[in-house]
Amino acid sequence: MPEFFKVATLSELVAGTCKPVEAGGKVIALFNVEGSVYALDNTCLHRGGPLGQGTLNGDVVTCPLHMWEYNVRSGEKVNSPGVKVATYPVQVEGDEIKVAV
Repeated sequence: MPEFFKVATLSELVAGTCKPVEAGGKVIALFNVEGSVYALDNTCLHRGGPLGQGTLNGDVVTCPLHMWEYNVRSGEKVNSPGVKVATYPVQVEGDEIKVAV
């Protein structure tokens, strides 16, 4: 069973924003889509750009380096569903956001 790590609070991740965090020694990108929190690997598959520093529009994050777009709910690259970054389970307990790696 994966271990959950506290990585942030809801007050640090308001709706419509993203944030890079560390969980179990791994950098994860958190996204708040209308109050639901999602977690992806922080590294874009194209050139390693930091997804947690990208732009979130609805449930799509755009990598800040070369504009690759991923659906944060599934990790799939927009228009290329066979290309996917890793997703991680998220638990929200009160104000705490926890991610399993």
